[in-house]
Amino acid sequence: MPISPSVVLNDLSFTWPDGTVALSHLTTAFGRGRTGLVGRNGAGKSTLVRLVTGRLHPTSGSVTTSGPVDHLPQRLQPQNDDAVADLLRIRPTLTALRAILDGDAAPEHFDAVGDDWDLEERAAAALDGIGLGIGADLERPASTLSGGQAVLVAVAGIRLRGLPIAFLDEPTNNLDRRARSMLLDMVDDWPGTLVVVSHDRELLEHVDEVAELRAGAMTVFGGTFSAFEEHLAVQQAAVEREVRVAEQRHRTEKRQRIEAETKIARRARSGVKAAEGMPKIFANEMRKRGEQTAGRLRTGYAEDEAAALATKREAEGRLRADESIHVTLPDPDVPASRQIATIRLRGRDTIVQGPERIAVAGDNGIGKTTLLEQLVGVSGAREHPLPDTTAVPHVDRIGYLPQRKDSLDDALSVLENVRRDAPHVPPAEVRNRLAKFLVRGDTVDRPASALSGGERFRVALASLVLADPPPQLLVLDEPTNDLDLTSVDQLVDALRAYRGALVVVSHDEAFLDRLDLTTRIELR
Repeated sequence: MPISPSVVLNDLSFTWPDGTVALSHLTTAFGRGRTGLVGRNGAGKSTLVRLVTGRLHPTSGSVTTSGPVDHLPQRLQPQNDDAVADLLRIRPTLTALRAILDGDAAPEHFDAVGDDWDLEERAAAALDGIGLGIGADLERPASTLSGGQAVLVAVAGIRLRGLPIAFLDEPTNNLDRRARSMLLDMVDDWPGTLVVVSHDRELLEHVDEVAELRAGAMTVFGGTFSAFEEHLAVQQAAVEREVRVAEQRHRTEKRQRIEAETKIARRARSGVKAAEGMPKIFANEMRKRGEQTAGRLRTGYAEDEAAALATKREAEGRLRADESIHVTLPDPDVPASRQIATIRLRGRDTIVQGPERIAVAGDNGIGKTTLLEQLVGVSGAREHPLPDTTAVPHVDRIGYLPQRKDSLDDALSVLENVRRDAPHVPPAEVRNRLAKFLVRGDTVDRPASALSGGERFRVALASLVLADPPPQLLVLDEPTNDLDLTSVDQLVDALRAYRGALVVVSHDEAFLDRLDLTTRIELR
């Protein structure tokens, strides 16, 4: 007996209020087990997740699930007074349970607790199981956790609640090697239906099937991402051969049509000469028959050429020629002798001088983001957990891309956000520049709150590129989060060509290896 799918999308469409179409007539299903949802930035993955989890409502079509759905959002946004219990999303049940234990027998408390009388014990075990060393204090402020620690706690909360279907949107963002290993272990023994939205190759090797969202259609492949890529490579090689054969056929048909036209023209001239001595009635009949024959020949050759061209275009349409961003960072003209910043680690100074590239590495929670916040002068930066460790800038022109991409004002449009850093650049020029980052049309006028993670990155990066005067120091915190692989390649090329100083935090070792780093600072 076949197993019914966990999530069914039937003729699903979604259009943003400004008329931008995100998904159109999508019909597909997610099976039980572990699915990797992949696709280029802006393909609609996060929109699809929000439709399945009920955070958005379809313009048309339907979403059907076999049970309740849990969700890890792409951007965790804890409130200032949130604690670990809030990240675990057990606060209502925990509050009711504690009220009962304090003697409040209100019926609504018992309804909220249900069968979760051992919630605190199970929550403590869940925190202990992820091995972050943060203890089992459910009231510990979430603000004391790093971005990676917060993600792992939130995933542990999804496991703790135990709903039958879960969607994790870019869950490996900000995770160090140890935390990634913990997450992969959780994925491997996930008890229900799991859909992970990710560009992370390592994570996608732990799924049972890959679902690719591309050009408004979904393709589902049984196997891991590497097997999917191999299948795709074989498929595209076959399509490329079809294109070459179709191009050759089209050239042949076009040549034959031209040759036929030449022959027809010669015959027509010969016919005119032959008819010169004929009676008019015979000459007209001869001309008429010649024109009919020429017309049939022209039609036949034109139809053959048109059919060959249609075959060529159909094959070309199956080639994957996806667009990519085009990043050209401005030249800040930083002399090699210019001191840019001083980073002190346990009393030992590292001078950032000239166009150097510095990587700051270390485990989650060690203080990497705090160090960057000190470097760029973010107000309210937490006290650094490492003794005698600080960062002091020596220049004023600093471009900062924070880990959570919260440099954008969600209430402002994309255009308004970018023009905050480039008020003298005409709106038309800003639109032209944004187009190079694949942010076009009505998207430029949408609020930043409606952007996907990849789109937020591209807009934030565009703000740095347009800044006038250009920054002498770029400070990037986990810049490859949410980026598809092609966009990462473009970013690497731009950073390698950048002539200013760079300080970057990343757990993406492959990315760091490609930057031609001059110094690597390890926080321990």
